[in-house]
This record gives sequence, structure tokens and C-alpha cells, in this order.
Amino acid sequence: MTDARASAPSPARLAGLDGLRAVAVALVVAYHLFPDWWLHSGFIGVDVFFVISGFLITMLLLDESATGRIRLVPFWQRRARRLLPALALLVTVCATAAWVVGGDVLVKMGAQILGAATFSYNWVSIAGGAGYFGGDTPELFRNLWSLAVEEQFYVLWPLVLPLFLLLGRPWVRGLVATVAAAGSAVWMGVLVQGAADPTRAYFGTDSHSFGILLGVALAFVLHGALRSPRAWMSRPALRAASLVAGIAAVAAIVLVAAVVPVDGVATFPGTLLAASLLTALAITAGVWPGSWFGRAIDVAPLTWIGDRSYGIYLWHWPLLVLIVAWAEGTAPAGGVPLGLGLVTLAATLVIAEISYRAVETPVRRHGFRGSLALLGRRLSGSPATRFSALAGLAAGVIVLGGTSAAIAAAPAVTSAEAAVAAGQDALDTASATPPAPSRSAETPPATPTVGTTTAPATPAPTASAPSTGLPMIDASPTPSPTPVTGSEVTAVGDSVMLASAKGLLDALPGIYVDAKVSRSMWSAPAILEKLERAGKLRPYVVIALGTNGPVDTKPLRQIMQIAGPDRQVIFVNAYAPRSWIPGVNRALAKFAASYPNATVADWSKAISGQQKLLAGDHIHPGAAGGRVFAATVGAALDRVEAQRAQLVYQRELQRYRDERGLNANIR
Repeated sequence: MTDARASAPSPARLAGLDGLRAVAVALVVAYHLFPDWWLHSGFIGVDVFFVISGFLITMLLLDESATGRIRLVPFWQRRARRLLPALALLVTVCATAAWVVGGDVLVKMGAQILGAATFSYNWVSIAGGAGYFGGDTPELFRNLWSLAVEEQFYVLWPLVLPLFLLLGRPWVRGLVATVAAAGSAVWMGVLVQGAADPTRAYFGTDSHSFGILLGVALAFVLHGALRSPRAWMSRPALRAASLVAGIAAVAAIVLVAAVVPVDGVATFPGTLLAASLLTALAITAGVWPGSWFGRAIDVAPLTWIGDRSYGIYLWHWPLLVLIVAWAEGTAPAGGVPLGLGLVTLAATLVIAEISYRAVETPVRRHGFRGSLALLGRRLSGSPATRFSALAGLAAGVIVLGGTSAAIAAAPAVTSAEAAVAAGQDALDTASATPPAPSRSAETPPATPTVGTTTAPATPAPTASAPSTGLPMIDASPTPSPTPVTGSEVTAVGDSVMLASAKGLLDALPGIYVDAKVSRSMWSAPAILEKLERAGKLRPYVVIALGTNGPVDTKPLRQIMQIAGPDRQVIFVNAYAPRSWIPGVNRALAKFAASYPNATVADWSKAISGQQKLLAGDHIHPGAAGGRVFAATVGAALDRVEAQRAQLVYQRELQRYRDERGLNANIR
């Protein structure tokens, strides 16, 4: 994140803040690079940054206002010198690398770069429908949303601050800022209620400003005391209390980062607000005059990380996206192997150090014009300096060209979105065709099959039975599977089934498919009840809803109850790089084994080892993968039909024997 110390001509260094920055960036990096660790809510590191930024910027502006005037243009110039060089390097280098890697990492590259360049990434991302939590789209610059929130604050806050200064007393200013923070937190809770995804509430400047505003309030309250400390404030007892409070606050922040997040107000804003309040306490403990905690947390390793926290934050996510896409062909949401996480961490630290020394510090020290003048002197200097300057210029030209190529080559949607859209198009086309009449559930079911032929009745040879001496009858009953059309199949599924719709329609003409994105097994009972009332629930019911979360037995029992004993239910198991998938498949297998009219279509086994038939997220099938999905469903229907035919055969054979007294003769 950003370093507000560069925003004033000569700011007083406040103890403890570098160490807190290090803690914040460590939480965020661990959350992204090592998602299987216990820091399930490590994203709260962003809120730690927000509080620090609000506090520091307000302290610096209050220092400047003491001179009687806040000079806005120099303030914004200093912000540009601090932020733009590292950001420009990140965007051009990573966009060029994305062009080399290709595929889904290029999606919406133009919009992403526009959002990064205008510090509006959060709103651009919201407008584009992006999702921060668990998104399958490998959005390359997704982490820049928080930088955008901070920069919007940096633009507006110097304009609003004079109004706060009219309030007079510092505690009144702090109270007003606290009320504004509470309003932002409440607004986040309102937006989250009933929302399918918390991204709008999380990305919004309006709904995620409470941490910054808490930092503002803290600066109003502490500014006078910190700039003119009194003797009693440095008493050993208070310094010891600051140490205890600071350690407790940081430990509590780490514990909050370990809480498993939910989509409701308990996390948004609950967890975020808790982290922000604890950060305010930690800042107070660190900057308190003579604080032992401030000196303790500003140890050399943490100070090194804190100084480079902006670069570390900038680089870690784009590098992760690129490395995972190159090595695994997926997005980080599909899982990050430990080795790739470690490689990304090492690369992040190295590049952040290079950026800090070669780009950020020189521009911050000399300014833009001074840096250009320095480059000119190197071009006219010794051969060694001239070579390094020319190499730098050549690298700049290459990455600018690569960035342009990345924008030109960027697809509008990911391969997964394209697969789902193709499936929806197939359904829309099929819906224009009058459906074939379907058989009622009471009609003896005959299963549609893929690649199954009817077994003809084979006449038994006429001969004497060796055990009884009775002649054999000309035609005894034999198992006879009956192939039917898809007009006897109702399929309900999520986006995996939707992407496979064309394959299902081709293999089972007349099949009724009800599939939508982001469904889970919990949605199935209501969907089946609606189809039953509409007369669209056919003798064979295919359910493919295991991709989007763990499966509970309650909706499975409800599915079987709605289907009734006269319908056959085929549960399609799941394949996806998600932690819950093995549990889903075990639960479906165990449940189906307990019902005579339920079975499992093993999609996981069918597609394993054939990831090339899937989209870039390794979840949604393309055209060839959709055919495999349809064949998997057909194979399950074959088994069900074979079992049905076998049961009919057993009943007919028993009746055949009873009618001819064959059993009595055998006895």
C-alpha cells in the first residue's frame, strides 16, 4: 500500500508505523499466496493499511495547516511522485508478461489498465461485475482496488479538511469523523444484506472508508499531544501500558485474520471493523511519546518490509496470477501449490527491492524532472553509465509495446465464460423447437441411452431339460433395455451443466435442461417442486449441483422425496480445483447407495486427465468436454436402464415359471 510519509516536506517520523505496515502486508500476502494456511481473513491487512493511511495523511495535513495554509498542488505532486513510478513499472511489466503467457490472464486488460491509471480500479471492477472472493477470473491487477480507494481519499480529503477545522476542538472533529466511519460501516452492512456477492460492498469507496475515517479521527485526537507532548505522558507506567496494549492489539489482529469469513455482516463489516479498531489501538500504543511498543515493533526486519510494503503489495498478486497461469493453467482461486507460493514470495521481495532502489527512491528524491535530467546526464556520461541508461530505455520501449499488444489481444470474456455462453445459446436455440411429448412418471420408464442398443429377445432352443425331461418353451423372457429419447429426462444443474448443454442436447434430443450459474445443491428442491407443478419433471432426473459448495444430506433427501419412488435420480458428481470437491463426491456416492432409485454419474473420473477439454479455470467444459459430460450422463442412464430391464426380467421369469409349473417340477 502507499506510504504517506512522502506527502509532507519534512514529516516527523512516528514510531511503530513501519512495523504495523509490515504486519499488514504480511497478512495480505499470506492470504493470497498461501490460501491453505490458517489466515482465512488475511485480507484485513488492507484495513490495517487504511487506518494507517488515514492517520498519517491527516497528521501531515494538520502539520501543514499550522502554517495557515494547505498547499494542494504540492501535496498532490508528492503523492504522484510516490505512487506513479512503481505503479507504471508494475502495469507495463505485468501486462507484457500476460501477453506472453496468454489466455485468460489477458481478459479485460484494457479496462484494468484504465482503472489502474485513473485510480478508479474499484469502480471499474464493480461496473464490470468482477468478484473479489473466490472469483475464477484471473484478474491481473485486482489488488489495485484498495490503492484506488486510498487515492480517491487523498484527492478529496485535503478539500474537505478545512471544513473540519472550523469545528474548533479536536475531540469534536474526531467525533464527527467517527460518526462518518460508523455510517460507512452501516452502509456496507446494508449493501451486503441479500447480496449474492459482497464485492460491491467491499470495493466501494463509500462503504469501505470506515478504516480511513477511524485513522482520521485518531489523528484529530492525538495530533496536539504528539506534536507537543507533556512530561506526564512519558511516565514509565504509561510506556509499559503502551507496550502491553500494542502487543495485545497486534496479537488480536492476527487472531481476527484467522477467523473464517462469511458473506454476511459478521464479516462485512464486522471482522473488518474489528481489525480497524484494533489497528487504531496499535497506532496509539506505537506513537505514544516514549513508547516501548513503537521501538519494539520497528525492529530492522519489520522496518525493511514496512519501507517496501507498497511495492510488495503491488507486485505479489499480479506475479501470483502470472505464475499460477503459466505453471498450472488456472487462476489462484483454483488453489496455489506451496511451491508456487514460495516462488511468488521470493520474486515479490526481489522485484520490490529493485523497484524501491531503482525507481521509487530516485523519483521521490529528485522528482520527475530531476529524474529525467539524471537520465540525460547518464546518457552523456561514461560508456558504462550510457549502456545502463540505454538498456533501461530499451526495456521501457519493450514493456510499453508489450502493454499495447496485451490490450489489443485481450479477449472480452474468459474461456469459462465463453463455454457457459455457448451452452446458453444452445439452450435458447433448442427452446424455439417444440418439445417432444414426455412420458409421465407412472409410465414404466425406458431410459435414454448413449451408445446402447436394444437387446433382442433371444428364442431358447427346443430341447429336453436334462433335469426334468420337460420340453423347453419356444421363447423365454430375456433382459431387454429400451432406448428412448431425451424427452424422458429432466436435467437440473449449475454452470458446468450449462456449459455442457449442447453436448446433452445432441446426445439426448428432447432433454429438458434447467441450468444456471452459481447454483448449489440447496437450490434443487425448490427447482424440482416448480418443475413438478409445471409437469416438466420426467421419469429420469439428472442433478449436477456439486461444484459450488459442500453437499448436505438434507437437500438430497428432499430431492428424493420430490422425485418419488417411480423416478430414477442420477446425481452427477463434481470436478473442480476446489477443496470441498472430494467431500462432495464422497457424500453423493454414500447417499446414492442408500436409495434403490438413485445412482451417480462419475463426471470426476471421466474428465480426470483430460483438463485440455476444460476452460482455463479447469471447471467448465468446452465443446469436447461437454460431449464427455453428456456421455457420462448417458452411461449412468445405461446402467439404470440395465438394472430396470434386469428387474423386469426377473419378474417375468418368475411368472413364466409359475405359469408352466416349472418350479414345481424342479422341486
